[in-house]
Amino acid sequence: MSEYSRSPRQPRKKGGPSGPSGGGSKGRAGRPTGTRSGGKSGGGGGKASGPRFAGSTKASQPTKLPDRKAVPQIDVHDPDGVRLQKLMAAGGVGSRRVCENLIEQGRVEVDGQVVTELGVRINPQTQVVHVDGVRVNLDEDRVYLAFNKPKGVVTTMHDELGRISLADYVGNREERLFHVGRLDADTEGLLLLTNDGELAHRLQHPAYGVLKTYIATIRGPVQRDVGKRLREGVELEDGPVKVDSFRIVDHQPGKAMVEVVLHEGRKHVVRRMLEAVGHPVVELVRTEVGPIRLADLKSGRTRRLNKAEIGALYKAAGL
Repeated sequence: MSEYSRSPRQPRKKGGPSGPSGGGSKGRAGRPTGTRSGGKSGGGGGKASGPRFAGSTKASQPTKLPDRKAVPQIDVHDPDGVRLQKLMAAGGVGSRRVCENLIEQGRVEVDGQVVTELGVRINPQTQVVHVDGVRVNLDEDRVYLAFNKPKGVVTTMHDELGRISLADYVGNREERLFHVGRLDADTEGLLLLTNDGELAHRLQHPAYGVLKTYIATIRGPVQRDVGKRLREGVELEDGPVKVDSFRIVDHQPGKAMVEVVLHEGRKHVVRRMLEAVGHPVVELVRTEVGPIRLADLKSGRTRRLNKAEIGALYKAAGL
């Protein structure tokens, strides 16, 4: 009679090879039940030592999961809106099919709510979409330009003195463009132009910490403690200021080229800082604003930012 067909009331037979007096100490299914390798054994073949916590929960593991606050579900669907995947594709995320896959994978958020249904419609004028945490520009009327400002051009759309201004380069555009921060007439380099007022405000406000990188040609040689002094902060007439980063790029007899990175946006701040530490600026170029680089953009030329650059700007500005 097999073990699985034996009546539960029928007692097992004692003795035999599995009994306490048997020659080989084997348990059920013929498995050895002696001591583990390296374990302690009692006299005369003591009790078998199994895993200490076998069949139980380890002491270091919680027996109850911590309570989690339920995330409120928000209905982002707008019956009169446009399909989410269509807007994403128009925003440069990818093909319609790629956008559908991103939605199904839970990588798309609308107004902070994860969306996984393909039938959702939204209003591109009022709702915000993020893919993998990066905001997508859904408004086709928004313009984002990088401009390499030449030396001698004033950063304004209209100059009462009749000097060359931004209007001479982008004044014929239909959109009303904001310039992100300013560059004085003697400073050249990267200037961002956009009709996205909220983004422009955040990019230039020190509270959001968006870094600006400058390459300055200064009178040299550069003193050893200049970098330390600038990082610790120098006192100007309108208050203390310090750089986020400073390094020497190149040096020649009587002058040097240095890189200055800071998030301040005060008037002539780079020139005033360097002069305060004994190194007046000869030439100054801004090469980066947040994630956007001047690269090989020619002086006086503009270019549209691509979708990835726009998303990176949103992220840098906390949008």
